[in-house]
Amino acid sequence: MHYPVTRLRRLRRNAALRDMVRETILTRHDLIMPLFVCPGKGVNNPISSMPGNSQLSVDFLVEKGKELFDQGVQSVLLFGIPESKDETGEVACQHNGIVQQATRALKKEVPDLYLIADICNCEYTTHGHCGTIVDGDVDNDQTLETLAKQSVSLAEAGIDMVAPSDMMDGRVGAIRTALDNNGFHNLPIMAYSAKYASAFYGPFREAAESAPQFGDRKTYQMDPANGDEALREVALDIQEGADIVMVKPALNYMDIIHRVKTSFNMPVAAYNVSGEFSMVKAAAAKGWIDEKRIVHELLTGLKRAGADLIISYHTQDIIQDL
Repeated sequence: MHYPVTRLRRLRRNAALRDMVRETILTRHDLIMPLFVCPGKGVNNPISSMPGNSQLSVDFLVEKGKELFDQGVQSVLLFGIPESKDETGEVACQHNGIVQQATRALKKEVPDLYLIADICNCEYTTHGHCGTIVDGDVDNDQTLETLAKQSVSLAEAGIDMVAPSDMMDGRVGAIRTALDNNGFHNLPIMAYSAKYASAFYGPFREAAESAPQFGDRKTYQMDPANGDEALREVALDIQEGADIVMVKPALNYMDIIHRVKTSFNMPVAAYNVSGEFSMVKAAAAKGWIDEKRIVHELLTGLKRAGADLIISYHTQDIIQDL
């Protein structure tokens, strides 16, 4: 059929009709808010490059968790800034590690808030890389040991899900085995399966104090030019036991999100990362864009591309509109 028999504008005539035929609907259930926890008490350290976000001590993090939950946020992703660092990230495996403390406190005070822990070593190592350094590069298999120990320690603290972000080969299998061997058969894994060596992470490295002290992360994070490789990474993580797979960053990688969703029909998460967030905030501060409309459009675009879950620093800004 064609014009004038077919007039596509008929279904756009008013808001009620547009709502009825809307294909993609963003809901509060889709969103996960990242949070940064640091040592001390009464600490609220604003992150200059990420307006509205702060490093929070455990007491303030609990208050933030209550506020988010009351506003309708169901899940948060926790990142830790430790009191001290070491060469291997072993500090992240301690019973009283900073994210372990935060997990216990949040579970006590906001028990229905779903807690996901980022599993990586970059915030916990003196050199800022995601694992143990041998001969100037991250040693893959030694790093798996600390990642598995960190996951078990957080499971013991009461975390609801672990999310390995390191991009080591075999880490999902190592974590799944360690969790199962310690009785945590039902604890899910959300794997950062296609994580690119992106320029969009800059503000996060200020927030998590995790910038590498030498070199870069190109030997373990993916080349932004590659798409087929992402599917191989995702396939391996699924084989090793990932329950949810993730693409990171999000906006420049909507094609990867779509390919992953259509290829595997698995739950897919998209991480709307710090650089993507900060660009919107900077343009809005200049009055160049309508921030709320932009955010709704970009998050809806991620869901339309195939994302089931969206990790975004915009979550609190828009949650009450959903």
